[in-house]
Amino acid sequence: MTTATHAPSTPAHPTLNRPNMVSVGTVVWLSSELMFFAALFAMYFTLRSVSTELWAMETEKLNVPFAFVNTVILVSSSFTCQFGVFAAERLQPRRTGGLLKFSRWGMTEWFLLTFFLGAIFVSVQAYEYAMLVSEGVSLSSNSYGSAFYLTTGFHGLHVAGGLIAFLFIIGRAYAAKRFGHFEATSAIVTSYYWHFVDVVWIALFVIIYFLK
Repeated sequence: MTTATHAPSTPAHPTLNRPNMVSVGTVVWLSSELMFFAALFAMYFTLRSVSTELWAMETEKLNVPFAFVNTVILVSSSFTCQFGVFAAERLQPRRTGGLLKFSRWGMTEWFLLTFFLGAIFVSVQAYEYAMLVSEGVSLSSNSYGSAFYLTTGFHGLHVAGGLIAFLFIIGRAYAAKRFGHFEATSAIVTSYYWHFVDVVWIALFVIIYFLK
């Protein structure tokens, strides 16, 4: 009497690991945003090249230490955002310990802190705008004013959009009965956008406040 042995079944074709389409779409969209800001940079450099004396006079009105502190605040928000991503990848939406135990924080706590830092950045930038307007630097005052407010203003709008996205992600985390990979993916792609906004601001800060 013989017994038949069965080899373990194997798929006819190897399984392919496809990239997440949401992540791919976000990267493609950010590429178009990069070209948009590249155009703003080109505008800024072009206007500066034909108005060197105006640039030298107007950039003296910038408060570089004040803007540097605001830059540190925004860059810090990238770190808090990434800690939120790490928590989302662990599928941990909320903290599992005391409020001061940062190692036990979940995605929502880190994202709320990121939102708070981003809101401070926007508020400080609005205050800076008010100070510059009081010194005669406005959107319609001259070519420098137009270049300054267009470049920093569009960036500020992108930061505001990121803040809305954080509120949406946090609200979804509280509304979801079960925090799964779908919610985690939304948090991750939001972090892509936020890191992009931060990197763009670093470039803006160097160009506007240091390359006078």
